[in-house]
Amino acid sequence: MIGRLNHVALVVPDLNAAAALYKETLGAEVSDACAMPDHGVTTVFVELPNTKIELLHPLGDDSPVAGFLAKNPAGGMHHVCYEVEDITAARDRLRASGARVLGGAEPRIGAHGKPVLFLHPKDFCGTLIELEQV
Repeated sequence: MIGRLNHVALVVPDLNAAAALYKETLGAEVSDACAMPDHGVTTVFVELPNTKIELLHPLGDDSPVAGFLAKNPAGGMHHVCYEVEDITAARDRLRASGARVLGGAEPRIGAHGKPVLFLHPKDFCGTLIELEQV
């Protein structure tokens, strides 16, 4: 069902510093920052030959990553994103197997302009999983 790894997301306390670290120190191609008000985050994507790193920073006090950053002031890994061909079919299969889909179980448009869903970390070895339709 799952396809390739689309990205690994890291919550960072300083988005500009993190982007500069990847660009200047590691020599990676880094996107401009993009505010995602519907998701409560600002994102920057680091392009790698085989995947991407998503740098996340809270957008406002109600951001879902604000609590993560409060518990982990230095930042850290937030989630992994896998590609799926049909997000609705993937959701239905996962729910039938007992997996919990977060946020009402309806896909929302993610940072790449494609439908995404998040799966409860307690159902997946303590890791928050994002599925993105490709």
